[in-house]
Amino acid sequence: MASEIHMPGPVCLIENIKGQLVANEEALKILSAITQPVVVVAIVGLYRTGKSYLMNKLAGKNKGFSLGSTVQSHTKGIWMWCVPHPKKPDHTLVLLDTEGLGDVEKGDNQNDSWIFALAILLSSIFVYNSMGTINQQAMDQLHYVTELTDRIRAKSSPDNKSQVEDSADFVSFFPAFVWTLRDFSLALEVNGQPISADEYLEHSLKLKPGSDKKIKNFNEPRLCIRKFFPEKKCFIFDRPAQRKYLVHLEELKEEDLNPEFKEQVAEFCSYILSHSRAKTLSGGITVNGPRLKSLVVTYVGAISSGDLPCMENAVLALAQIENSAAVQKAIAHYDQQMGQKVQLPTETLQELLDLHRASEREAVEVFMKSSFKDVDQKFQKELWAQLEAKRDDFCKQNLKASSDCCMALLQDIFGPLEEDVKQGIFSKPGGYHLFIQKKQELKNKYYQAPRKGIQAEEMLKKYFESKEDVADALLQTDQSLTEKEKEIEVERIKVESAEAANKMLQEMQKKNEQMMEQKEKSYQEHLRQLTEKMERDRAQLLAEQEKTIGLKLQEQERLLKEGFQNESQKLHKEIQDLQRRSTPSGPPCIIL
Repeated sequence: MASEIHMPGPVCLIENIKGQLVANEEALKILSAITQPVVVVAIVGLYRTGKSYLMNKLAGKNKGFSLGSTVQSHTKGIWMWCVPHPKKPDHTLVLLDTEGLGDVEKGDNQNDSWIFALAILLSSIFVYNSMGTINQQAMDQLHYVTELTDRIRAKSSPDNKSQVEDSADFVSFFPAFVWTLRDFSLALEVNGQPISADEYLEHSLKLKPGSDKKIKNFNEPRLCIRKFFPEKKCFIFDRPAQRKYLVHLEELKEEDLNPEFKEQVAEFCSYILSHSRAKTLSGGITVNGPRLKSLVVTYVGAISSGDLPCMENAVLALAQIENSAAVQKAIAHYDQQMGQKVQLPTETLQELLDLHRASEREAVEVFMKSSFKDVDQKFQKELWAQLEAKRDDFCKQNLKASSDCCMALLQDIFGPLEEDVKQGIFSKPGGYHLFIQKKQELKNKYYQAPRKGIQAEEMLKKYFESKEDVADALLQTDQSLTEKEKEIEVERIKVESAEAANKMLQEMQKKNEQMMEQKEKSYQEHLRQLTEKMERDRAQLLAEQEKTIGLKLQEQERLLKEGFQNESQKLHKEIQDLQRRSTPSGPPCIIL
């Protein structure tokens, strides 16, 4: 499913079972297999307003989402249809059709509010579908938008003391807003001047001056739409066909449809498919199928448990899953690289440490690319600990491989000498010197053998120590040597042994220094990579905030022009708060 999604028709994503919202396992399994970025288009509106018809057209089909042919609402819960995006290669178009709002059979406005909120949380473009014109009745029916702050939290703990979140927190992750007006019969004009559908929407969202309850009720939904959805678009549609044909709209032939309606639907589909972006989360995190699945599970779980869906918590829950997977992915890359590059035993410890460091650097890069929102670098610390353990394990393997190699080599080289000793070849006058001469020749042969590894000296020293009794017996029984010569030889052996021990000590100190140096270099490399990632993330966040500030400044200017000083001042405070957050307070805080 990485490149092509083959869904013959929609499946239920979020079921509405007796007023209880439940994520459907079959749909979640489909999302899990979509590795591409997803463009999520959700449509919401009153029941029996033709939402499903538009979604079928976006899917490039006449049938799919159930249209029904009575005044009863057909769609229950939220249905999903995943299709290859026709205009964005390597993207998947996820269409979400929601059950009709205001269905008298349900009698549950709270359920409608949750459907509305979930559609906003999951989509990258949100389509609100209604019949007729944008009048006060249409605004009253869109009361769900005024309840969003009661249904959704942007942060687990808001910054301000009143614990109330401003619209800036929502704007950063809310989708673009498209209002589709069906069976629109008015002329698009204001004061006798022709206007576009977008201008009609802006005109319909103008506020009224005053402060009485009636005016507040008039202004509230308009103000919420303006604040929460700075990116707005409007499309109008004529009646698709004669009333007698509408009950079987999906079966109508193209020639039976109103030509203007067909043109309007084509314009709508073209805009949605061309302008809708991949779903993103705070920090520029692009959502794919598994990430969308995680959001669905988290949000529906919160609603089911009586909590408010929280964007920050959803992202953190997603981060826990993906960062854990990123650690495993990085470790797998490290194992692969070391498996390809390392041939044990290595000649020196430094050779092994250099290979480790190169593989470690690549592994951390793999982790950085796949991870996000790693609070207090929890998962990077875990990765670091695992990489250190891997390094230590390789060092142990290297020691053992070297020891085994040297032991086999010593047996191979010195085995014949041991046999000669047993046969008594050196048990004669002058035999000791012959033995020492042969031993030195074999020692040189041992040194010349390649790829013995880091235990070469120690294993040779241990071998000679294990044969001291043999050499001493040959020395003491050699009748050609005087007692004085024997004493001198004993002293020479002691000096040689002391030099070997000192050399071993120096080697050990050198290895310890190399290990300490490697740890420091590793730490500095981790720090550098983390700093670079945090700076990239911060730049992404600042870019998002700058975009939000720009959109809010435009809205503030409109409010000022319309004479709403108080609302403009509130927005100004939000903008100042965003600008304060955008101002760097110093270098990023790094805990490692």
